[in-house]
Amino acid sequence: MRTASAAVTAERAGLARRWAPRLLAAVAGACLALAFPAVNAWWWAWFGLVPFLLLVATAGTFREAGWRSWWASAGFFGTLQHWVLPFLGVFWPLAVLVIGLVWVPFGLVAYGLLRRVSPVRVGVALLVLPSVWVVVEALRSWQHLGGAWGLLGSSQWQVRPVLGLAALGGVWLLSFTLVAVNVGLAIAVLPDAGRRARLAGGGAAVALAALAVCSGLVRPDPVVTGVMRVAGVQPGPVPGAERRVAAHLRLTGELTGREPDVVVWGQSSVALDPGRRPDVDRMLRRAAAEAGADLLVNVDATDSSGRIAKSAYQYTPDGVVNTYVKQRLAPFGEYIPLRPVLGWIAGHTEAAEKDRITGTGPVVFEVAGRRVGPLISYESTFPDLRRGLARRGVDVTITQGSLTTFHGSWAHAQQASFEALRAVESGRPAVLIELDGTSAAFDARGGRLAWFPPEYRGAFVVDVPLSVEETPYVRLGDWVLALAGGIALGAAAAAAARRITGIHPPRTGSRRHDQRVRPRRLTAAQDP
Repeated sequence: MRTASAAVTAERAGLARRWAPRLLAAVAGACLALAFPAVNAWWWAWFGLVPFLLLVATAGTFREAGWRSWWASAGFFGTLQHWVLPFLGVFWPLAVLVIGLVWVPFGLVAYGLLRRVSPVRVGVALLVLPSVWVVVEALRSWQHLGGAWGLLGSSQWQVRPVLGLAALGGVWLLSFTLVAVNVGLAIAVLPDAGRRARLAGGGAAVALAALAVCSGLVRPDPVVTGVMRVAGVQPGPVPGAERRVAAHLRLTGELTGREPDVVVWGQSSVALDPGRRPDVDRMLRRAAAEAGADLLVNVDATDSSGRIAKSAYQYTPDGVVNTYVKQRLAPFGEYIPLRPVLGWIAGHTEAAEKDRITGTGPVVFEVAGRRVGPLISYESTFPDLRRGLARRGVDVTITQGSLTTFHGSWAHAQQASFEALRAVESGRPAVLIELDGTSAAFDARGGRLAWFPPEYRGAFVVDVPLSVEETPYVRLGDWVLALAGGIALGAAAAAAARRITGIHPPRTGSRRHDQRVRPRRLTAAQDP
């Protein structure tokens, strides 16, 4: 009996030792999500990865490091984007399973570099780990995998001194810096790290954080070349295509006499094709005439050929003068990948019943003597789209959005926060007008000009200061990604070469491993 009882006790103790760190990793990942809107604990991003790194470094095996990484990733994305899960239906367990894989490559590399730390390996870790993180962020930002939502660097959207890094290297440089600081701090508190390694890690973390702050403080203010008065209409969720258009028209009428340069409606504000509904076309022309400004609406309706696209229409009293068709569609929300194979998903979730078509490229609208770069909702997550518009010489970018599906969730503030980052990256002011969501506007330095929460109902006017600036990120592009990819590939090649040649780094960090092995004296019988 005692033997059986002892075995059961030992088994329970083993399970506790195995699962307690995994659950702690999930908690660590969930806590990191609090650095983003709507909680906005941005400061946590500067050391929120440390608990995760410590758990990985002390995992004992690569397999266990992978498990802890999976749990941490699931905790992070499950918390950050918890508002998506209810709409996945029976597929949400599968979604959590897949999303947990995102951090596994980073966790495995972290275990390999941090399980034994020396001063030399500190420098390697400070370069390789941020590079691997950025490469993984870039890969998961592919438009068909959900876009660049939840990038670590985007947590700093309201920290203006640090946002200067985004002008240099985009959100990727912010992510690289944050991970490097976290790695340095983790090394500084690793229990098995030597004194020199701890000092090197802590010193590097402090130095990098100081440089990040200085990059923003030394930037001069932009030269303002004018002001554009942008009016937004935010009616909130209005069921029914006819009623939705009527609500927008009523609020647009309230702008009479306020002299806007442009009036903007949100995404899917017109669920009727003006080409097939002359009455709708006449109402939109009349609205532009009464407002005394061009009217930007968003048409999401089946046309005469049976196709459907999300398109920005630029209306004047004379009719449509320009259109822009959304280039990047939200997977499952606006189309189903491999619909012949996966189309059945629409019957079990709120996935798109019909695929939208995509546009062929960017378009620039001429509005009140200014060049406007239009974007639509999901496209606000992609840095390269905003950079492309900046290279075309736009004065301001305007995004039409709507988050009716996720009404009342963290998604509203998260999408609005992207605009601050995109403004700094591109050196252009950015405006987001939501049908239902958080409408916002930021100047070219990420300074908040307007913020209208989802509860707001009405029309508003924002004076947007325009400035001329070509940021290093606009000129050089994704150089941080190229550098990070080179470092990650170089590290992988070096690791493969060591494995092939049998050369391994010395085992340090333990007195038992550091002691010199003394030769044993052989007797005559033992002498070969």
